[in-house]
Order: sequence, then structure tokens, then C-alpha cells
Amino acid sequence: MDRNQTIKDKIIETALPDIPFDGWSDAALERAAVNAGYDANMARAVFPKGVRDALIHFSGWADRRMLDALKASNPVSMKVRERVALGVRLRFEILEPFREAERLAIAYWMRPFRKIDGAKLVWKTADAIWQWAGDTATDYNRYTKRGLLSGVLTATAFFWLNDTSPGRADSWAFLDRRIDNVLSIGKIVGRFKTA
Repeated sequence: MDRNQTIKDKIIETALPDIPFDGWSDAALERAAVNAGYDANMARAVFPKGVRDALIHFSGWADRRMLDALKASNPVSMKVRERVALGVRLRFEILEPFREAERLAIAYWMRPFRKIDGAKLVWKTADAIWQWAGDTATDYNRYTKRGLLSGVLTATAFFWLNDTSPGRADSWAFLDRRIDNVLSIGKIVGRFKTA
């Protein structure tokens, strides 16, 4: 990991506990930089576009931790739906301690002029999960799979944010139903259909 990414991670990780109270703001990032041991100006140096850059990094931070957690599982021994469901679930479990920060991040990306960039981040997460699951498609199936999984991620996020069931059990049941629906659509999963 390069120094720049390390600094970004440290600022984000320091900011996360306070975001539910302070919101995602330049001021919150500057305070986090100071609390992480840097000058306040470091926040602007590593996140030149402020909150937008910080939230892009936050999404990548969660993706990297998801992939680290997935290293403990062997996708070859799992059916494709299990692989995909595990990836999605682990990402939400990583975000569990920061649910309110994630809620505010989603609210930021839901603004009309930000939706395209927000959708790109969801796509990157879907792509990371499919790659871990072993998908090597380069044709239209690649885009179909990622597009459909992006829809699953988005729908599950909204369900999860409002889920009060013990252990978020209702969210995982919702996720399983959505993935079953996606994998049953035509031949979009190609050779994974029988995995």
C-alpha cells in the first residue's frame, strides 16, 4: 500500500466514528486528519475534491476489506450464488459498525447530479465480487452480471439500513431472494449457471 493510500485510510478510519454526528464535510475530514496525527491541510491534500473524493475512497476502502475477508473462503468449493451472496454479505458486515456513515454516504450519492458517480462505485463493488467469484467473461454477459448485481447491492443496502432484525437476519434473507431472482434470469450467468 502506498503512503498516499495509507494516509487516506487513516483519515477515513478516524473520521468514521464521528460522521453520524458531524456528517460528511470538509470540516469533519480536517478534524479527522488532525486526530490522525496530520496537519488539517492534509485532508485537502489527499482529498482535493473534499467529500466527493473521501466518499470514493471510503467505497474502495470497504471493497478492499471485503476482498481481504473473502480470502478466508475458497470460491471453488461453493456454488456461484453462494460466492456472490458471501461477497455482498461480507461487505455489509464490514460496514455494520458504520451504518450511519454509510447511510449519509448513500444520501450524498443519491443527489441527481451525483447519481452517475455513485452508480460507478456500486459497479466497482459488483465487479470485485464477480472477479473473486471467478467470472472471466469479456462479452456482454460481463456487463449484464455486474449490472444485475449492482441492482442487488443497491436494493440490499436500502433494506439493510432499515433492518432491525437480530443479526440483520432479514437482510440476509432478502439478499438470498434477490440473488436467486438474478441468477434465474435467462442465461446471464453463462457457464456459472451449473456451478
